[in-house]
Amino acid sequence: MVKVSVFYPNSAGCKFDMNYYLTKHMPMVQQKLGAACKSIAVEQGIVGGAPGAPATYVAMGHLYFDSADAFQAAFAPHAQAILADIPNYTNTQPTIQISDVKA
Repeated sequence: MVKVSVFYPNSAGCKFDMNYYLTKHMPMVQQKLGAACKSIAVEQGIVGGAPGAPATYVAMGHLYFDSADAFQAAFAPHAQAILADIPNYTNTQPTIQISDVKA
């Protein structure tokens, strides 16, 4: 199982519309990726590692697939539409990481 994580850095002037992300973007992504996407999870950053420090990421989205190849095959045909929706909910540039889930 692999996890595709999309990290949205928290920086000065960062905007992130969590309502749009939860009710419009993620359902659209899940619909486009179809059965290849086994599950999704969304996190909202609240605080950093030190008391009172801002969260490193304003939000994180996680998508689970059987393999990196399964993700690429599902994502490629819809990449343009999914990426074009990003400005509708944030002005920050996301970072993507694909991880092998061990536990």
